[in-house]
Amino acid sequence: MDSSTSLTLLLEQAESARDAQQTVLRNCEAAAAHAQAQADQLLAYRGQYEQRWSTHFRQAGAIELLQCVQGFSQRLEQAISHQGHASAQAQARVAQARQQLIALEQRVAAVRKLIERRQAEQRRAADRREQRSTDEAAQRRPSGSRLTPSLI
Repeated sequence: MDSSTSLTLLLEQAESARDAQQTVLRNCEAAAAHAQAQADQLLAYRGQYEQRWSTHFRQAGAIELLQCVQGFSQRLEQAISHQGHASAQAQARVAQARQQLIALEQRVAAVRKLIERRQAEQRRAADRREQRSTDEAAQRRPSGSRLTPSLI
C-alpha cells in the first residue's frame, strides 16, 4: 500500500469520525433544547400556579389547604431545580460535543493539507524528472544537428 492510498484511507476515516460527531452534536443539541423547554414549561407552570393560589388565598381558606399548596410548591421548586441542572448538563454535553467536532474537523483539514503537500511534492518530482530527461536528451543529440528556426 503506497502512501497516497494510506493517506486517502486516513482521510476517509477522519471524515467518517467527523460525520459521526456531527450526528452526536445534533442529538446533544436536540436533547438540550428539550431539557430547556421542559425547564421553561415548569417555570411557566409555577407562575400560573402561584398566581391562581395567591388570588384564592385572598379569601378565607382552610389551613390544611394552605399546607397542601405549600407542599406542592416545594416539590415544584425541587422539580424546577432538578430540571435546571439537567438543562445545564445537557448544555455542557453540547459544548463538549462541539469541541470534539472542532478537533475532528481540524484533523480532517490537516490530513487534506498533508495530501495536498504530498501531491505537490510528487508533481515537483515528476517535473524534475521530466526536465532531467529533456536535458539528457538534448545532451545526447549530436552538436551538428541544430533545429532550424522554421521547425521551432
